[in-house]
Amino acid sequence: MTDHSAPDTFAQRVLRWFDQHGRKHLPWQQNQTPYRVWVSEIMLQQTQVATVLDYYERFMARFPDVATLATAAQDEVLHLWTGLGYYSRARNLHRCAQTVVEHHQGQFPVDDVDAMCALPGIGRSTAGAIIALSTGQRATILDGNVKRVLTRYHAIEGWPAQPKIERQLWAKAEAHTPDSRVGDYTQAMMDLGATLCTRRRPTCTCCPLQMDCAAYHQGLVDQLPTPKPKKTIPERSTCMPLVTLPDGHVLLKQRPAEGIWGGLWSLPEFESSAEMHHWLAWKWATAPAQALSRVSHTFTHFKLQIHPWLAPLNVSGQPTTTEGWRWYHPQKPDSIGLAAPVKKLLESLHQPQQLSLTESE
Repeated sequence: MTDHSAPDTFAQRVLRWFDQHGRKHLPWQQNQTPYRVWVSEIMLQQTQVATVLDYYERFMARFPDVATLATAAQDEVLHLWTGLGYYSRARNLHRCAQTVVEHHQGQFPVDDVDAMCALPGIGRSTAGAIIALSTGQRATILDGNVKRVLTRYHAIEGWPAQPKIERQLWAKAEAHTPDSRVGDYTQAMMDLGATLCTRRRPTCTCCPLQMDCAAYHQGLVDQLPTPKPKKTIPERSTCMPLVTLPDGHVLLKQRPAEGIWGGLWSLPEFESSAEMHHWLAWKWATAPAQALSRVSHTFTHFKLQIHPWLAPLNVSGQPTTTEGWRWYHPQKPDSIGLAAPVKKLLESLHQPQQLSLTESE
């Protein structure tokens, strides 16, 4: 077996594979400015390339540079992010653009990894990717794909997110990163993990590292990386009334800036149907609310059971709302960010076949 400590052979084989099989025509691989690379790296965190493609194109068409993004309203940024999930990414993206404009004269500090890491939403690996891909300077990455490749290649056991294991992986990543063609090498490592060294059913026979991959030779490919220790995902429930006007408008409330769905517009939420009915009777005097079919939505740390209720309000015009509330028409949508399950519920109001009533509780 080849000496794993020789970074030249590792990098050279990865680069030869990339020259033949690597992805080179993705939108963010064209005109690789720090801004364009940064947006793509944030979108690609925990999201598949196929999903990101259309979002990236729309986002860049509306916000072609960091200055345009910095001056945009957060609602519009969240609106273009709706459906991508992990909305803290979008809020950090917006804050980061403002920071770059206000404190770095509109230029990403790509000559300083620490300065890049100090920007909102940019960690060590993302900083390395932006620097390597947009400038060609030597910088190291360790995203999920690279962790998987290195964990298998070196047969490193233990959950990769553990500090001790992560330190080992960073050391390996640093040792393997070459001094030249760093941008291509960075893209190659991400591609290798995304297309060959996949979580399930990796294509080892086509891998340029197979000849001295420790996991392959030890029969550990399916066991590595070591999975995160399983925990029971807790469940929470909430009641969401769809307070509707005869003209189709629905009452929305903006979520707090931090936390789940931070800054997005959602439906009012109540811990119980009794609390919701009391609020409807006191505030709106709606017709008796009708329960709709339950909607489940899974977050990283818990599952949310949404109990939606249809609460028609028989009035003319739009009642006045206070700050943080608004009337929204699903068929004449404003450019605001909506929580994904809420967006589906609103769309179902005008699609009778999808609107399922249940017996009132």
